[in-house]
Amino acid sequence: MLLGTFAPKLDDKGRLILPAKFWDEFSGGVVLTRGQERAVFLYSQREFENVHEQMRQASTASKKTRDFLRLFLSGASQEIPDKQRRITIPPLLRDYAGLGRDLTVIGAGSRAEIWSTPAWEAYTAATEAAFSDTDEEVIPGLF
Repeated sequence: MLLGTFAPKLDDKGRLILPAKFWDEFSGGVVLTRGQERAVFLYSQREFENVHEQMRQASTASKKTRDFLRLFLSGASQEIPDKQRRITIPPLLRDYAGLGRDLTVIGAGSRAEIWSTPAWEAYTAATEAAFSDTDEEVIPGLF
């Protein structure tokens, strides 16, 4: 399970050093792709295969499904971390998420998310009140 918040820097070559706590999960390879709210989703190769299998079960008769699959998969990039735990974030994904030097990487359970720090700060400021008001309806059985 991927948890926590980290503040790495993006180097001039578009590389990110993966948080040490995520290394065991990501050492065998990762898949980066467009995420929602203009974040980059980061999956282990194994987890991405599970996600892809779920996608294969979806009916492509729905235009919304086709649109989602096209954007999600066309933005995907497989990467193998180097010995310094670095991965390169492709220009397409850096542009999509507005990534600059300052990043925020969060653990989101089965994936990590890469955000520009200003975008992450704006997102948390905008959603914190709703988070405090979350009730049983959102995640049944949690509260």
